[in-house]
Amino acid sequence: MAEIRAGTVLPARREPITIHTADGLSLVGELARPAERDPVATLLCLHPLPTHGGMMDSHLFRKAAYRLPALAGLSVVRFNTRGTASAQGRSEGEFGDGEAERHDVAAAIAWCAAAGLPDIWPAGWSFGSELALRWGNVPAVTGVILISPPLHRAGDADLDAWAASGKPMLVLVPGLDDYLRPPEARARFARVPQAELVAVDRAKHLWVGEPSVRIVLGEIVRRVNPSAWPLPTDWKD
Repeated sequence: MAEIRAGTVLPARREPITIHTADGLSLVGELARPAERDPVATLLCLHPLPTHGGMMDSHLFRKAAYRLPALAGLSVVRFNTRGTASAQGRSEGEFGDGEAERHDVAAAIAWCAAAGLPDIWPAGWSFGSELALRWGNVPAVTGVILISPPLHRAGDADLDAWAASGKPMLVLVPGLDDYLRPPEARARFARVPQAELVAVDRAKHLWVGEPSVRIVLGEIVRRVNPSAWPLPTDWKD
């Protein structure tokens, strides 16, 4: 057995994908599926702010794609929103400050549905959480995961719409977040009765460090595929 570390890449079927938006753009992405079984659910990753370095390869989502197909039977879909570049490539278009990205989110959800991927959960981190809240509340979606939500672009109307949907919501809030800390987050998300808020002491907005990564991935799996929780920390080499 070998310990799972920051750079560990576990077995999966990985392939590049292209997502086409309704306004004519091609977005670069990747699908990672379990190597030898059908997925039980799908994590659709919406990355942090691209003008501040966010991309599909941002570390939490990269590690989700490296680990969760093998450890939890999940498909992980990552993509670069319009105008965003990473080692995987650059998506067409220009940054739309969360408005034009509605087309990106819609296209990504539609791509997952057309591919037959089960139980689609948008997982938005920081800026990505705003995209999930504003544009991810559609019939094809099972629930939503919000990581370090700043609630800058998304507001009470978006929260109320999710409350009305009845769909599950997991909210991961760092105790030392730069924008929205647990006390204020609890007050804001009280509008969504089904929201499960997990406050993580001493964690920061970017969840740097393996202990923080394991908390985030573990909480996601606990909600999306509880039979695979808790996640192992070792893998047979």
